[in-house]
Amino acid sequence: MENQQETVESSAQLEGYVREELTIDVVKTQWQAIVYALPFLVLFSAAYFLRWGPTVPDRISEALTLPGMQSTGLSMLIVLVLGIVAHELIHGATWALFAKQGFRSIRFGIMWKYATPYCHCKEPLTVRHYIIGGIMPAILTGFLPCIVAIFTGSLSWLAGGLFFTLAAGGDFMIINLLRKLPMNSLVQDHPEKLGCYVYKKSL
Repeated sequence: MENQQETVESSAQLEGYVREELTIDVVKTQWQAIVYALPFLVLFSAAYFLRWGPTVPDRISEALTLPGMQSTGLSMLIVLVLGIVAHELIHGATWALFAKQGFRSIRFGIMWKYATPYCHCKEPLTVRHYIIGGIMPAILTGFLPCIVAIFTGSLSWLAGGLFFTLAAGGDFMIINLLRKLPMNSLVQDHPEKLGCYVYKKSL
């Protein structure tokens, strides 16, 4: 009964709008995401090496000789898994702030065919709010650690920040599709494909 009510409310919200599908090929995304993330990777790497370049060899040597180095691989794996989970949770938490139904409109899952986790918002959002939710994981798990690394010289923070910036490449692609649209247009996640439906006011 609750799901039917949400469907009726969404239909009423979309009355007077024309729907357009914007989707991305999942297979192509894996390569194109690198292209979209590359400017940020170059920017943060360049900033780090401009400040800490002469000390990098010593920092690497020091890291390789730390006690417990044999467990570093497992630690990195745990951090990566937690970071991927955090990425999707940040999407959901941000979109929930703007959704009328809050977290009831948010769904998490995995596209097993492509081993790709996802966060799906069932409720239409404005382009502005959708983009904010789309970019937030990159800011918190990618950009912010890179900035910390630039100020502290930590290679671990830099590596993590660069990885999660790269992981946000698909988000950059979606944002690029939406950035030229009117910010008050409505966007709704596609239920089956990587992408969304855009609803524009009919003339």
